[in-house]
Amino acid sequence: MARIVRFHTLGGPEVLQFHEEPDSAALGADEVRIRVKAIGLNRADAMFRRGSYIEKAQLPSRLGYEAAGLIEAVGAGVTGLKVGDAVSVIPTMDLGRYGTYGETAVVPARFVALKPESLSFAQAASAWMQYITAYGGLIAAGGLRAGEHVLITAASSSVGLAAIQIALSVGAIPIATTLDMAKKDAVLALGAAHVIATRDEDLGEALHRIVGPDGLQRAFDAVGGPQVETIAAAMAPGGIIVSHGMLDPAATPFPLRLALRKSLTMRGYVFTEIVGNADKLEAAKRFILQGLSSGALRPVVDKIFAFDDLVEAHRYLESNQQIGKIVVSVP
Repeated sequence: MARIVRFHTLGGPEVLQFHEEPDSAALGADEVRIRVKAIGLNRADAMFRRGSYIEKAQLPSRLGYEAAGLIEAVGAGVTGLKVGDAVSVIPTMDLGRYGTYGETAVVPARFVALKPESLSFAQAASAWMQYITAYGGLIAAGGLRAGEHVLITAASSSVGLAAIQIALSVGAIPIATTLDMAKKDAVLALGAAHVIATRDEDLGEALHRIVGPDGLQRAFDAVGGPQVETIAAAMAPGGIIVSHGMLDPAATPFPLRLALRKSLTMRGYVFTEIVGNADKLEAAKRFILQGLSSGALRPVVDKIFAFDDLVEAHRYLESNQQIGKIVVSVP
């Protein structure tokens, strides 16, 4: 038996429940079962639990995109992985079916990567959502190149910090935003060339001061809302704005006048563009594993909770206090 987390109704952290379930069910030919050592939490988990995510839960539902642990069984068709391997789970296309919140998790082998020896299980459970999201938005969709200025909004999140690291790894210049001055020094210390605290500083004025008339070549925006027009005004001709979130509940305008005048590209992006395409996923794996192995990419873990404290971990996730990743340790 293994303890598995499910929710039977949509709502706040309190809807998460522990269940004792058999862990000996037959695996599909392409699946592996992992004895989980650590779980990485994502904002998507909370949105899925509340019913506001792009994927809708079929109740009762599992949840969780990320984990790390040891393989304890492999399907008949699995190659390249074996029992005892230390691995990480790459976010799948089916959050409810292949949820990672539990003492064990079953996932398709293509969504599993060997854990670099340099990473702890907590770090390995933190790696894939943030780096695949940032890689897809900056490199695959954004085409970021050395020497370019890139704006990264909501940069104290795990994805924001991953984007800073990826930008630095290709020689770009990351300009970060965070809400207030409390997180500014921390984000600077974690590699951003410049940080703008948007509650205390005017975003447009700060961008003009940093990049001048040349403007931004790229923007990786998790916020949306009215500030998109400010970002568009700061873009260089031919610039690309990649929107991957909508933290601002206000409507997001399309800056048509600026897009026409500057030949801007503005596009939406979600990580499923990468994990849903075998070739793109393999390219992302190579990029990320190389960065993890070299140390250019290093997951930042904010806080580790015990498995029994998962509900409290979700409350902390929704408090937005963290800088980096929230992890749950599984005994």
